[in-house]
Amino acid sequence: MSQQQAQQPEAVVRVDPLGPSPTPWRTPDPFLFCVHHDDRYPQGNEQLGPKASLAGRDIGQDFAGRDGWNMYHGTVVPGFPQHPHRGFETVTIVRNGLLDHSDSLGAAARFGGGDVQWLTAGGGINHSEMFPLLKQDQGNHIELFQIWLNLPRANKMVQAHFSMLWDHVIPRHEAKDDAGRTTSITVVAGNLRDVKAPPPPPKSWAANPDADVAIWTLKMEPGARWTLPAASRGTNRMLYFFLGSRLSVGGKAVPVRNAIELRSDVDVVLENGPETAELLLLQGKPIGEPVVQYGPFVMNSRQEIQQAFADYQRTGFGGWPWPSHDPVHAREEGRFARHADGHIERPA
Repeated sequence: MSQQQAQQPEAVVRVDPLGPSPTPWRTPDPFLFCVHHDDRYPQGNEQLGPKASLAGRDIGQDFAGRDGWNMYHGTVVPGFPQHPHRGFETVTIVRNGLLDHSDSLGAAARFGGGDVQWLTAGGGINHSEMFPLLKQDQGNHIELFQIWLNLPRANKMVQAHFSMLWDHVIPRHEAKDDAGRTTSITVVAGNLRDVKAPPPPPKSWAANPDADVAIWTLKMEPGARWTLPAASRGTNRMLYFFLGSRLSVGGKAVPVRNAIELRSDVDVVLENGPETAELLLLQGKPIGEPVVQYGPFVMNSRQEIQQAFADYQRTGFGGWPWPSHDPVHAREEGRFARHADGHIERPA
C-alpha cells in the first residue's frame, strides 16, 4: 500500500443489509423512504389484473411476495389505490412495465420503461398508482423505485405539482475503464461532471443548488471499475447494491443486497465482481429540521400532523374526480401525461 493510499480516509462509513423486497430501505436526511418493487406478474386478464387465482392472498394488504409478485393494496389490478400525501415529494422511477397515475387535481399519466414521475405533494394531494398488466400472451415484469424526498418547512404547504421526466430526456453517462469495461450512470437528479439532469420541480429541495441532491442508477459490467467522484462536505450519501454478486467499495468487499453509507467528500473506487451489478445512489445535504411522520403525512410537529388529518377529512385534498378508487387507463392507451390544467404531453 502506498503512503497516499494509507492516508486516504475510509470511504465506507457503514454497511446494512437491504432485506427482502419490498422492504423499505434506510435513507438519510433529506430522504424519507425508498422501496424497490420488483414483481414478476403472470399474464394479464381482461381487467388488466393478473390472470391467476388470488385465493390465499391477503387482498387489500398483499405484500407476501407469493409466486414472485404482490397485489399490494389492489383488489383487481395490483398497486396502490387512492391515498393522500402532504409535506414531501415522491420520485417514482419505473424501469420495467407501466404505472397508471390518477390524482385529485384531475391529472393522470401512464409511464414506464425508464420514465420518472416527480410529484410535489406540498399542501396535499390524493392519488392512485396502479400497475396495469397489459400483456395477455406473456408475463408482466413491473420494476420501480419509489423515493420520498422531504420538503423544508418553508415549502411543505406549497401547491401540489407533478412533473414527468420521460426516459429520452434523462441523460446517461458511460465510462469505460482501462480494460474497456463499461459503467453506465443514469442521472435522474443532480449533475455528474458535465452531465445535468432535467430540472426538478421548482419548490423541491433538489432545486436548491446548494442542496447537492443526486439520484442516480448505476449499471456495471462484470469486472468494471469506476471512480465515484466526491460530493461536497456535509452531504449525506447512500449507495444501494441491489443486483449482482459482490462489489469492492473503496477497497471494502460488499456482497449484494446491502446499503452502503459513504463519506461524501472523497472519491470512491467501485470494482465490480463477476456478474453485472446494479446500484442506486441517493445523496443530498440534510434539511436538518424536525421530522414528524404519520403514514402519508410528513410535517415538522405533531400539531401539523393533526391539522393534516383534519384538512384531509374536510377537503379530501381536492376530492376524487375518478369513477373508482383504483382507476386504470384504457388498454390501448400509450405513455402520456395529462396535467391539472388539461394539457397533454407524450414522449417523443
